[in-house]
Amino acid sequence: MEHQVILHSDMNNFYASVECLDNPKLRGKPMAVTGDPDARHGIVLAKNYEAKKYGITTGEPLWMARQKCPDILFTPPRYERYIQFSQAAHEIYEEYTDQVETFGLDECWLDVTGSTHLFGTGKDMADDIRSRIKKELGITASVGVSFNKIFAKLGSDLKKPDATTVIDHNFQSKIWHLPANMLLYVGKATYAKLLKYGIRTIGDLACADLSFLERLLGKNGVMLWAFANGLDRSPVSYSYSRRIIKTIGNSVTTHRDLLNDTDIKIILYILSESVAERMRNENFYCRSVQISIRDNTLVSYERQGRLPLPSCTSQAIFQKAFELYKGNPPQNPVRSLGVRACNLFVMKYRQLSFLEDAARDQKQEALEHAIDDVRKRYGHYSIQRGIMLMDSRLSHLDPVAEHTIYPEAFLKSQNK
Repeated sequence: MEHQVILHSDMNNFYASVECLDNPKLRGKPMAVTGDPDARHGIVLAKNYEAKKYGITTGEPLWMARQKCPDILFTPPRYERYIQFSQAAHEIYEEYTDQVETFGLDECWLDVTGSTHLFGTGKDMADDIRSRIKKELGITASVGVSFNKIFAKLGSDLKKPDATTVIDHNFQSKIWHLPANMLLYVGKATYAKLLKYGIRTIGDLACADLSFLERLLGKNGVMLWAFANGLDRSPVSYSYSRRIIKTIGNSVTTHRDLLNDTDIKIILYILSESVAERMRNENFYCRSVQISIRDNTLVSYERQGRLPLPSCTSQAIFQKAFELYKGNPPQNPVRSLGVRACNLFVMKYRQLSFLEDAARDQKQEALEHAIDDVRKRYGHYSIQRGIMLMDSRLSHLDPVAEHTIYPEAFLKSQNK
């Protein structure tokens, strides 16, 4: 049986590297790509190696970063630019294989098993890809080479920047001494549980009693034990395969606290319109709606409810979201809100119905399709709900355009 050859390419300090490439004034100086402090998104999204030397970490508040390094330079993110670089990297990867699986904007797995007779060993291809990214894109990448996805990912994390790391079938001597939280999907909470029972390294995890891990962590315990023992057999998706989307959502931290029902309605309408428009673009309907609420003391909770009928309209999503909010009001002013459409399914052609509720929703859907068309031609603010006039600053938000693309890139960084 042919052994798999899997690569994992991780473009180093991706956001920060792109910004330093485009702006020579940032090069060689500690800098970070950050959220907007005036909109209370004041955290570090990415940093360069000069900033890393000061102990600055992804996700920390800007005031803390500035305490560590008073001379640090901050710059806002430019997602459109990052997407351009990500697509250019994909074009390079797809010259070696059609099995390219995205893991955020900056990372990809490649199954190059069938390409070795054309391009040499996995290490040969990894070195070639690194060289091309540096020459053609102007930034660097680290590439892991292994016989499965988990170890390839671990390899790309082991040595940075601009390095190739091979983890072969004699992996025990190379990785079992490493902390268990270097393994993908061992997040902070999981690692804390493992430490309580003396499981500190990947080797400890691999040699732990499987039934104990299952009792401690459930199915994840079995999965992590298999990963530590090199038993991951998950395939790399093909470039053209579409990721199965289970939910579509959006959230926002507002420039001021939301103090009353009118404030809440404005933001819920904005988020519901954003979610519904994205659903309609993909022919999705949802069966349930979820809201997330964080108050100004940073207490968070979520609530979910089922719709009477599947829908893709902002009106139906808003009504359920506001109902969930009123049924579970927070004790303090609200800092951020989120709306998510759940239990999605595709329906390209909808059967007409004479049932009163279904007919009403179909009319609303037709109306919102017309609104989509107007906004595409004349801009998001060309047509607005009357309630938006109650607070023009609060309502001046276009979450479709400003929606953060690939939020999993940030979530991954929190689990590393």
